[in-house]
Amino acid sequence: MAKLSVDQLDLSGRRVFLRVDFNVPLDGGRVSDDTRIAAAVPTIEHCLKAGGAVVVASHLGRPKGAPDSRYSLAPTAARLAELLGQPVPLVPDCVGAEVEQRARELRPGEALMLENLRFHAEEEANDPDFARRLAGLADVYVDDAFAAAHRAHASIEAITRYLRPAVAGLLMARELAALGRIFAGAERPVWAILGGAKVSDKLGLVESLLPRVDGLLIGGGMAFTFLASLGHDVGRSLVERDRVDEARTVLERARSRGVPLRLPVDVVVSAGVDDLAHLRTVSVREIPSDLMGLDIGPATVAQFAQSLKGARTVGWNGPLGVFERDAFAAGTLGVARAVAECGAFSVVGGGDTIAAVHRAGVAPRVGYISTAGGAFLEYLEGRELPGVAALDEA
Repeated sequence: MAKLSVDQLDLSGRRVFLRVDFNVPLDGGRVSDDTRIAAAVPTIEHCLKAGGAVVVASHLGRPKGAPDSRYSLAPTAARLAELLGQPVPLVPDCVGAEVEQRARELRPGEALMLENLRFHAEEEANDPDFARRLAGLADVYVDDAFAAAHRAHASIEAITRYLRPAVAGLLMARELAALGRIFAGAERPVWAILGGAKVSDKLGLVESLLPRVDGLLIGGGMAFTFLASLGHDVGRSLVERDRVDEARTVLERARSRGVPLRLPVDVVVSAGVDDLAHLRTVSVREIPSDLMGLDIGPATVAQFAQSLKGARTVGWNGPLGVFERDAFAAGTLGVARAVAECGAFSVVGGGDTIAAVHRAGVAPRVGYISTAGGAFLEYLEGRELPGVAALDEA
């Protein structure tokens, strides 16, 4: 169901509790990648220009339910202020008498940021009393944190029991619209690309995709469990032995459905990520017993690109090799270029995958780049996301 969006509300004179995901990397007390902060700016600017006052709330890292200066949101508040061109003071907590007073004193067009929600264990526990205290800070709830929408936490799910309307921010609305285009009325053929290290993280996703896609491309470390299930000797490559039978079953289901499921035909191997002396490209039938596959090879890139040529919709999550090392990045970069060149509407999610399309120089030619990782995967798997389910229907 479509969700009510913040641009459908009258915000004049109202305080907005805006849940964002500013769980961003820090370096020396400064934000080193402000992508998620910048992505929330349009929603904040909309609320301020509409005459609202904004209480910005987020988590950062895993502070284990207690204040920890290493996880203070001060750097994100400073960066947000720079992007907005106006002050965004950080209050010392997210609940309590001082926070309530500071929120009450906000005037239309002003914003403040709460300190890290996870400084309270009640946040991750989805505690109703904590959620009620958060709800008391505002008149309207807006969720722009799609990247955290798979978490049933107090500021995401429980708060909506006490604060209505509860609506999607502009970023959340864009995410839902883009991901919806992958399946709901998607232009066919639909292809999915999956990578990453562990097959256990994505077997459920592969199974759920089979009835909904016209083809699957699988690379990365997870591909070796599938290759092992076909009887290939994959040397020292990453294989989850307890998942081999499940992988074989998935391949059989794809075959019975007539859904092409392409695996690598060649790989780049070496003794490890730091070993370049033994680096070479071999067929998946010829992986030496003492080496491991660390990237898909050029024949696989060409085969994957050929498969995508007829696609009209593409979803991609997960690198196809040890992308962070230059020696093993060519496969992921090659597929990034193939996605951009195939002419399909494409949606890309996950940190490494997003980095790949930027590094390949094709980000402007990708249909939509999601800010989410885990939520992106759970959405593709067909799971209900608590942060989405809690919002008002349009």
